[in-house]
Amino acid sequence: MPTPSFDAIVIGGGPNGLAAAHHLQAKGRRVLLLERADAAGGGAAGQPFAEGFARPALAHLAYNLDPRVERAMDLARHGLSWADPVLPTTALSATGRHLRLEGAAGERLAGGDAGAADRAAWAALRARLMRFARVLSPLRAMTPPRLARGAGNPVRALAGVGLRARMMGADEFRELLRVFLTNMHDLLGDELSDPLLKGALAFDASLGAWLGPRSPNSLLPWLDRLAGQIDGRQGAIGLPGGGMAALGAAMARAAEAQGVAIRTGTAVGRILVEADRAAGVELADGTAIRAGLVVSALAPKVTLLDLAGPRHLDTGMAARLRHQKARGAAAKLHLALRGLPDFRGADPRSRLVIAPSPEAVERAFDPGKYGGVPEAPTMEILIPSAIEGGHAPEGRHLLSAVVQYAPHGPADPAAARAAMLRAAMAQLEAHAPGIGALVEAAEMLMPHDIAARWGSPGGTWHHGELSVEQMLFLRPVPGLAQYATPIAGLWLASAGCHPGGGVSGSAGLNAAEAIGRAA
Repeated sequence: MPTPSFDAIVIGGGPNGLAAAHHLQAKGRRVLLLERADAAGGGAAGQPFAEGFARPALAHLAYNLDPRVERAMDLARHGLSWADPVLPTTALSATGRHLRLEGAAGERLAGGDAGAADRAAWAALRARLMRFARVLSPLRAMTPPRLARGAGNPVRALAGVGLRARMMGADEFRELLRVFLTNMHDLLGDELSDPLLKGALAFDASLGAWLGPRSPNSLLPWLDRLAGQIDGRQGAIGLPGGGMAALGAAMARAAEAQGVAIRTGTAVGRILVEADRAAGVELADGTAIRAGLVVSALAPKVTLLDLAGPRHLDTGMAARLRHQKARGAAAKLHLALRGLPDFRGADPRSRLVIAPSPEAVERAFDPGKYGGVPEAPTMEILIPSAIEGGHAPEGRHLLSAVVQYAPHGPADPAAARAAMLRAAMAQLEAHAPGIGALVEAAEMLMPHDIAARWGSPGGTWHHGELSVEQMLFLRPVPGLAQYATPIAGLWLASAGCHPGGGVSGSAGLNAAEAIGRAA
C-alpha cells in the first residue's frame, strides 16, 4: 500500500499544534500531525495517576483560550463544556479569615480582612488594569511585524493598537506607560494595604514565571493574562468539564473531523533539510515522511538546534537561541486523597491560593535563584473532584497544585524533589490540618522532570521565560518573531513564540495564518 502523501507535517500535538494543523487543513492542505505521547493534548492532556485517578498532564486550569481558536474549531460541538467558566479564587489564610475573589479577575471581594478603602482601591485598580489589558489584547492575534520593511497589514494593525492607546486620554495613557514596565510589588504597595489581597495578586502576576513581585516588569505577564478570556469573559479562569484533558481531546477531535491525520506515540528524530529547505521529518525509528512544509509546535530551541541542527543557522541566530532564557520556576504536585481536605472552611470548589503577602511570594523566590528549595512555597491548588465527578473514585479526591518556586538545575535532583515535596506538604498541612493522613499517593514534578517529559527547555511551561525582553515582538529571539525560520518551509508555532504560554492555541493559529499569507 502506498504511503499517504501530505502537504504539511505538524510536530507536536499540544493546543498550538492542533490549532495550526486544523487551520492548515481547513485551507486546503493535507496535514499530518505527529505526537510522541500516547494522546494529543500536550500540557492539556490527561495522564493516569494512582488507580482510579486521572490527573492533568501539566495545566489544570484554562486562562486564555483564544476565542478565534474556539470558534474556528467549533470546540463546543466537539465536546468542550465548562464545569465552571469563571472559577473564583480563595486566598487562604492560616487563621481561616480567607479572602474570596469572585467573578472574572476578582471582580468582587468577599470575606477576609480587607476594609472598605482597600475594596474601593482594588475595584479602581482592577478596572484600570482591565482597560490596559484590552488595549494590549489585539497584539495576541497579530503576527509581529517586521518594522524595517515598512507598511503592511501587521504594521497597520500595530498602528491601530497605538491609536487605541492614545485615544485613552492623556492621563490614562501616561498611567499605562507608567505601569507597563513597573514591578508588581511597588504597584500593589502604592494602591493597596491588605496583605492577603496583595499576596494573591502578586502570586498571579508571577505564576509560572521566573520572576518575583519585585522583579522588573513583573506586571507585564499579568496584563497579558488579563488580556485573555474564557467563554467570553475577560480575565476569567475556567475549568473545562472533564478537566483540561477534555479541552485537549476536543481540539484533537476537531482537527480529525477537519481531516487532519493524527499519529500519536510517534516521536520525530530530526527534521529533514535539503538545499536549505525543509523536506519532511525522520521519525525516531528511522522512517522518513516527506512534505514541503514542516510546522513545529515544539520549543524553538528544540526545533532549530536539536531537530534541524545549528548548521542550518548563521552563528548569530544559533547563539541567540542558545542564550534564550528558559528557567522553569514551577513544580507540579499531584495527590491522591482518601477524603476531602478541609482548608479551614474554604470552599474546595474554588481555586485555592497560598500566598499570604507579596513579601512571602518574594521570599519563596529567593532560594530558587540559587538552586535551593523555599521553606514556605506559594501554591495554586485545585481539587477538581470537589467540583465535578470523574477525577477520582467515589468518596476520594484528586489535588493538583502548582508549587513555586522550584530550583532550576539543582545539583542533586532527587534530593531537591524530596525537599520540595516536604515543603509543599508542610504548607498544605498548615492550611488544611490532617491532609497528610489522607494521602494515598503523591507525585512531585520538578522543572527537570517537565523538561524530560515534555521537551520544554529548562522545564519552563512556556518554552521560554516570560521576561520583557522575550515577550511580544521579541519572542522567542530577534529574527524569529514572525514564526518563519531561516530554513525555507520550516515554521515555528509553539508557546515559545508570540504571544507566549497558556493553553490558548494563539501561537499555532497565528503561525498557520502567517503561512497562508506567505504562500
